[in-house]
Amino acid sequence: MDRFADALPRYAMAVAAHLALVLAWYLFVKLGNVPKFVMPSPVETANALLVPNYDWWKNALLTATEIYAGYGIGVVVGVALALAFTWSKTLEAFFMPLLVSLNMIPKVALGPLIIVWFKYGVLPNTLIAFSICVFPILLTAARGLRETEPELLDLVRSLQGSRWQLFVKIQLPGALPYIFSGMKVGAILAVAGAIVGEFLGSDRGFGYLMLQVQVTLDTPAMFMAVILITLIGVALYGLVLGMEKLLVVKDARLD
Repeated sequence: MDRFADALPRYAMAVAAHLALVLAWYLFVKLGNVPKFVMPSPVETANALLVPNYDWWKNALLTATEIYAGYGIGVVVGVALALAFTWSKTLEAFFMPLLVSLNMIPKVALGPLIIVWFKYGVLPNTLIAFSICVFPILLTAARGLRETEPELLDLVRSLQGSRWQLFVKIQLPGALPYIFSGMKVGAILAVAGAIVGEFLGSDRGFGYLMLQVQVTLDTPAMFMAVILITLIGVALYGLVLGMEKLLVVKDARLD
Protein backbone atom coordinates (compact mmCIF):
# COMPACT_ATOMS: atom_id res chain seq x y z
CA MET A 1 0.00 0.00 0.00
CA ASP A 2 2.80 2.42 0.83
CA ARG A 3 4.41 1.80 -2.55
CA PHE A 4 1.08 2.44 -4.31
CA ALA A 5 0.53 5.62 -2.27
CA ASP A 6 3.97 6.90 -3.25
CA ALA A 7 3.29 6.24 -6.93
CA LEU A 8 -0.25 7.67 -6.89
CA PRO A 9 0.81 11.31 -7.55
CA ARG A 10 2.78 10.18 -10.61
CA TYR A 11 -0.18 8.20 -11.96
CA ALA A 12 -2.48 11.16 -11.32
CA MET A 13 -0.13 13.48 -13.21
CA ALA A 14 0.05 11.04 -16.13
CA VAL A 15 -3.77 10.83 -16.34
CA ALA A 16 -4.07 14.61 -16.03
CA ALA A 17 -1.57 15.14 -18.86
CA HIS A 18 -3.54 12.86 -21.19
CA LEU A 19 -6.86 14.49 -20.28
CA ALA A 20 -5.32 17.91 -20.89
CA LEU A 21 -4.18 16.75 -24.34
CA VAL A 22 -7.70 15.54 -25.22
CA LEU A 23 -9.19 18.82 -23.98
CA ALA A 24 -6.69 20.88 -25.99
CA TRP A 25 -7.49 18.74 -29.04
CA TYR A 26 -11.24 19.33 -28.58
CA LEU A 27 -10.88 23.08 -28.09
CA PHE A 28 -8.52 23.43 -31.05
CA VAL A 29 -10.99 21.73 -33.39
CA LYS A 30 -14.11 23.49 -32.08
CA LEU A 31 -12.77 27.00 -31.58
CA GLY A 32 -10.72 26.89 -34.75
CA ASN A 33 -13.57 25.51 -36.88
CA VAL A 34 -11.21 22.89 -38.25
CA PRO A 35 -12.87 20.74 -40.96
CA LYS A 36 -13.59 17.15 -40.02
CA PHE A 37 -11.51 15.76 -42.88
CA VAL A 38 -8.47 17.71 -41.60
CA MET A 39 -8.79 16.95 -37.89
CA PRO A 40 -11.88 15.43 -36.29
CA SER A 41 -12.89 16.13 -32.72
CA PRO A 42 -12.42 13.46 -30.01
CA VAL A 43 -16.16 12.72 -30.17
CA GLU A 44 -16.10 12.23 -33.95
CA THR A 45 -13.05 10.04 -33.58
CA ALA A 46 -14.75 7.87 -30.98
CA ASN A 47 -17.82 7.54 -33.23
CA ALA A 48 -15.61 5.85 -35.84
CA LEU A 49 -15.65 2.77 -33.61
CA LEU A 50 -19.34 2.37 -34.47
CA VAL A 51 -18.59 1.70 -38.15
CA PRO A 52 -18.90 -2.11 -38.40
CA ASN A 53 -17.16 -2.42 -41.79
CA TYR A 54 -13.78 -1.62 -40.26
CA ASP A 55 -13.61 -4.77 -38.07
CA TRP A 56 -11.84 -2.84 -35.32
CA TRP A 57 -11.35 -5.70 -32.90
CA LYS A 58 -10.19 -8.22 -35.50
CA ASN A 59 -7.66 -5.70 -36.80
CA ALA A 60 -6.61 -4.89 -33.23
CA LEU A 61 -6.02 -8.56 -32.46
CA LEU A 62 -3.95 -9.04 -35.62
CA THR A 63 -1.79 -5.97 -35.10
CA ALA A 64 -1.27 -6.81 -31.42
CA THR A 65 -0.26 -10.36 -32.36
CA GLU A 66 2.38 -9.06 -34.78
CA ILE A 67 3.74 -6.57 -32.25
CA TYR A 68 3.85 -8.90 -29.26
CA ALA A 69 5.17 -11.89 -31.22
CA GLY A 70 7.92 -9.86 -32.91
CA TYR A 71 8.85 -8.28 -29.60
CA GLY A 72 8.88 -11.57 -27.71
CA ILE A 73 11.15 -13.17 -30.29
CA GLY A 74 13.37 -10.08 -30.21
CA VAL A 75 13.82 -10.32 -26.43
CA VAL A 76 14.67 -14.03 -26.53
CA VAL A 77 17.07 -13.74 -29.48
CA GLY A 78 18.65 -10.51 -28.22
CA VAL A 79 19.43 -11.88 -24.75
CA ALA A 80 20.58 -15.24 -26.17
CA LEU A 81 23.00 -13.56 -28.59
CA ALA A 82 24.28 -11.27 -25.85
CA LEU A 83 24.98 -14.28 -23.67
CA ALA A 84 26.74 -16.10 -26.51
CA PHE A 85 28.91 -13.06 -27.16
CA THR A 86 29.94 -12.80 -23.51
CA TRP A 87 30.90 -16.48 -23.56
CA SER A 88 32.96 -16.23 -26.75
CA LYS A 89 34.96 -13.16 -27.78
CA THR A 90 35.66 -14.85 -31.13
CA LEU A 91 31.94 -15.22 -31.79
CA GLU A 92 31.38 -11.58 -30.92
CA ALA A 93 34.26 -10.38 -33.12
CA PHE A 94 32.89 -12.37 -36.06
CA PHE A 95 29.15 -11.66 -35.80
CA MET A 96 28.81 -8.23 -34.15
CA PRO A 97 30.14 -6.22 -37.15
CA LEU A 98 27.81 -8.22 -39.40
CA LEU A 99 24.83 -7.50 -37.15
CA VAL A 100 25.70 -3.80 -37.09
CA SER A 101 25.83 -3.73 -40.90
CA LEU A 102 22.50 -5.57 -41.19
CA ASN A 103 20.92 -3.21 -38.69
CA MET A 104 21.91 -0.26 -40.89
CA ILE A 105 19.63 -1.52 -43.66
CA PRO A 106 16.46 0.62 -43.64
CA LYS A 107 13.62 -1.67 -42.66
CA VAL A 108 11.35 0.07 -45.17
CA ALA A 109 13.74 -1.16 -47.88
CA LEU A 110 13.95 -4.63 -46.33
CA GLY A 111 10.18 -4.94 -45.98
CA PRO A 112 9.37 -5.65 -49.64
CA LEU A 113 11.95 -8.43 -49.70
CA ILE A 114 10.48 -10.05 -46.59
CA ILE A 115 7.04 -9.88 -48.21
CA VAL A 116 8.38 -11.48 -51.41
CA TRP A 117 9.95 -14.29 -49.38
CA PHE A 118 7.09 -14.90 -46.93
CA LYS A 119 4.07 -13.36 -48.74
CA TYR A 120 1.38 -11.37 -46.94
CA GLY A 121 0.21 -12.13 -43.44
CA VAL A 122 1.25 -12.14 -39.81
CA LEU A 123 4.66 -13.73 -40.32
CA PRO A 124 6.36 -11.05 -42.46
CA ASN A 125 5.04 -8.22 -40.27
CA THR A 126 6.20 -10.08 -37.17
CA LEU A 127 9.65 -10.48 -38.72
CA ILE A 128 9.85 -6.76 -39.49
CA ALA A 129 8.88 -5.93 -35.89
CA PHE A 130 11.53 -8.38 -34.68
CA SER A 131 14.23 -7.00 -36.96
CA ILE A 132 13.69 -3.46 -35.67
CA CYS A 133 13.52 -4.20 -31.93
CA VAL A 134 16.16 -6.92 -31.47
CA PHE A 135 19.33 -4.83 -31.86
CA PRO A 136 18.90 -2.40 -28.92
CA ILE A 137 17.96 -5.35 -26.71
CA LEU A 138 21.10 -7.18 -27.81
CA LEU A 139 23.38 -4.18 -27.18
CA THR A 140 22.06 -3.34 -23.72
CA ALA A 141 21.93 -6.99 -22.64
CA ALA A 142 25.53 -7.52 -23.77
CA ARG A 143 26.65 -4.45 -21.86
CA GLY A 144 24.83 -5.57 -18.74
CA LEU A 145 26.33 -9.05 -18.87
CA ARG A 146 29.82 -7.55 -19.17
CA GLU A 147 29.27 -5.31 -16.12
CA THR A 148 29.41 -8.29 -13.75
CA GLU A 149 32.20 -7.98 -11.20
CA PRO A 150 35.12 -10.26 -12.18
CA GLU A 151 35.60 -11.28 -8.54
CA LEU A 152 32.14 -12.83 -8.41
CA LEU A 153 32.76 -14.72 -11.64
CA ASP A 154 36.09 -16.03 -10.38
CA LEU A 155 34.43 -17.13 -7.14
CA VAL A 156 31.76 -19.16 -8.93
CA ARG A 157 34.34 -20.69 -11.26
CA SER A 158 36.49 -21.66 -8.29
CA LEU A 159 33.47 -23.51 -6.89
CA GLN A 160 33.18 -25.50 -10.13
CA GLY A 161 30.10 -23.60 -11.26
CA SER A 162 28.94 -24.23 -14.82
CA ARG A 163 28.45 -21.49 -17.39
CA TRP A 164 24.69 -21.80 -17.00
CA GLN A 165 24.94 -21.40 -13.21
CA LEU A 166 27.22 -18.43 -13.77
CA PHE A 167 24.58 -16.86 -16.01
CA VAL A 168 21.54 -17.60 -13.83
CA LYS A 169 23.06 -16.84 -10.43
CA ILE A 170 25.44 -13.97 -11.18
CA GLN A 171 25.26 -12.44 -14.66
CA LEU A 172 21.50 -12.32 -15.24
CA PRO A 173 20.53 -10.62 -11.95
CA GLY A 174 23.21 -7.99 -12.47
CA ALA A 175 22.28 -7.45 -16.12
CA LEU A 176 18.52 -7.11 -15.58
CA PRO A 177 18.54 -3.28 -15.30
CA TYR A 178 20.31 -3.07 -18.66
CA ILE A 179 18.11 -5.72 -20.26
CA PHE A 180 14.93 -3.92 -19.20
CA SER A 181 16.33 -0.63 -20.47
CA GLY A 182 16.76 -2.22 -23.90
CA MET A 183 13.37 -3.91 -23.65
CA LYS A 184 11.65 -0.56 -23.14
CA VAL A 185 13.28 0.86 -26.26
CA GLY A 186 12.50 -2.35 -28.14
CA ALA A 187 8.81 -2.16 -27.16
CA ILE A 188 8.51 1.21 -28.91
CA LEU A 189 10.36 0.00 -31.99
CA ALA A 190 8.33 -3.21 -32.27
CA VAL A 191 5.12 -1.19 -32.66
CA ALA A 192 6.69 0.86 -35.45
CA GLY A 193 8.00 -2.28 -37.16
CA ALA A 194 4.63 -4.05 -37.27
CA ILE A 195 2.87 -0.99 -38.68
CA VAL A 196 5.58 -0.48 -41.30
CA GLY A 197 5.02 -4.09 -42.39
CA GLU A 198 1.28 -3.52 -42.66
CA PHE A 199 1.84 -0.36 -44.69
CA LEU A 200 4.11 -2.16 -47.11
CA GLY A 201 1.89 -5.14 -47.75
CA SER A 202 -0.99 -6.56 -45.77
CA ASP A 203 -4.68 -7.28 -46.16
CA ARG A 204 -5.55 -6.85 -42.47
CA GLY A 205 -4.45 -4.87 -39.44
CA PHE A 206 -4.48 -1.19 -38.53
CA GLY A 207 -1.80 -0.24 -41.05
CA TYR A 208 -3.87 -1.73 -43.85
CA LEU A 209 -7.02 -0.09 -42.47
CA MET A 210 -5.36 3.35 -42.41
CA LEU A 211 -4.41 3.03 -46.07
CA GLN A 212 -7.99 2.06 -46.94
CA VAL A 213 -9.68 4.94 -45.12
CA GLN A 214 -7.11 7.40 -46.47
CA VAL A 215 -8.61 6.94 -49.93
CA THR A 216 -12.07 8.01 -48.68
CA LEU A 217 -10.66 10.77 -46.42
CA ASP A 218 -12.23 9.13 -43.37
CA THR A 219 -9.94 11.02 -41.02
CA PRO A 220 -11.81 10.03 -37.81
CA ALA A 221 -11.12 6.36 -38.61
CA MET A 222 -7.45 7.18 -39.22
CA PHE A 223 -7.22 8.95 -35.87
CA MET A 224 -8.93 6.07 -34.11
CA ALA A 225 -6.55 3.57 -35.70
CA VAL A 226 -3.59 5.63 -34.47
CA ILE A 227 -5.09 5.79 -30.96
CA LEU A 228 -5.65 2.04 -30.82
CA ILE A 229 -2.11 1.35 -32.08
CA THR A 230 -0.86 3.65 -29.33
CA LEU A 231 -2.91 1.81 -26.69
CA ILE A 232 -1.46 -1.53 -27.82
CA GLY A 233 2.04 -0.08 -27.52
CA VAL A 234 1.32 1.51 -24.13
CA ALA A 235 0.01 -1.84 -22.86
CA LEU A 236 3.23 -3.54 -23.96
CA TYR A 237 5.37 -0.81 -22.41
CA GLY A 238 3.36 -1.03 -19.18
CA LEU A 239 3.85 -4.79 -19.10
CA VAL A 240 7.61 -4.31 -19.36
CA LEU A 241 7.55 -1.68 -16.60
CA GLY A 242 5.55 -4.01 -14.38
CA MET A 243 8.01 -6.84 -14.90
CA GLU A 244 10.90 -4.48 -14.17
CA LYS A 245 9.33 -3.41 -10.87
CA LEU A 246 8.87 -7.05 -9.88
CA LEU A 247 12.37 -8.24 -10.83
CA VAL A 248 14.65 -5.22 -10.32
CA VAL A 249 15.03 -3.29 -7.09
CA LYS A 250 14.30 0.43 -7.39
CA ASP A 251 17.86 1.62 -6.70
CA ALA A 252 19.26 -0.62 -9.46
CA ARG A 253 16.99 0.64 -12.26
CA LEU A 254 18.64 2.77 -14.91
CA ASP A 255 15.74 5.21 -15.29
